[in-house]
Amino acid sequence: MSTPRLLQNLHWLGHDSFRLDGPPVIYFDPWKLPPKSPVADIVLVSHDHGDHCSPGDVKKVSSPKTVVIANPSAAAKLRGARIIRPGEKITVGEVTVEAVPAYNLDKFRSPGNPFHPQKAEHNGYIVTVGGERLYHAGDTDHIPAMSGLKCDVALLPVSGTYVMTAEEAAEAAQSIKPGVAVPMHWGDKDVVGTLADAERFKKLCEKAGIEVAILRR
Repeated sequence: MSTPRLLQNLHWLGHDSFRLDGPPVIYFDPWKLPPKSPVADIVLVSHDHGDHCSPGDVKKVSSPKTVVIANPSAAAKLRGARIIRPGEKITVGEVTVEAVPAYNLDKFRSPGNPFHPQKAEHNGYIVTVGGERLYHAGDTDHIPAMSGLKCDVALLPVSGTYVMTAEEAAEAAQSIKPGVAVPMHWGDKDVVGTLADAERFKKLCEKAGIEVAILRR
């Protein structure tokens, strides 16, 4: 299988933050961005937690033409953001943005109090660019909505604690069957997740015949 074009233009910026170069330039959950980051055409924010919704970073890469799209709680923190909820779709130029569910099944702050409750309407995103589909799962467990999801590149959290473990993420990848899976939610000193989680995910996926790319900054 040939490498999806989207993967060739995808940059991991740390943790769950990515930039997809086009045109257009699309950021996913920009956080702790490096200096002189390219200006965005589209910014997608999955939810309102500080390591995903960073108004300062969004402002850093925004121009008057930038379209910012976010779930309701994140949009409340981002001036001018367009609200999108799971199950909804927005078209920006030739890019289609679909919001999909992202929530916890068994990751709890306290009994019955998940870090990412389904009722909070946190988003994952499927972005279609040039006929290819990229899935940014957001902060989530392996949920039923992933079954049958179609994408060429899947960005999946692997750290455990707040999101899927590497083992759970590998099961999710087997359910989705992307062209290439990319581990995320690792590599930041302030949040759980290490290179060992990403490597464990890769080993499990490759045993199941799923290609994995561990991106580096």
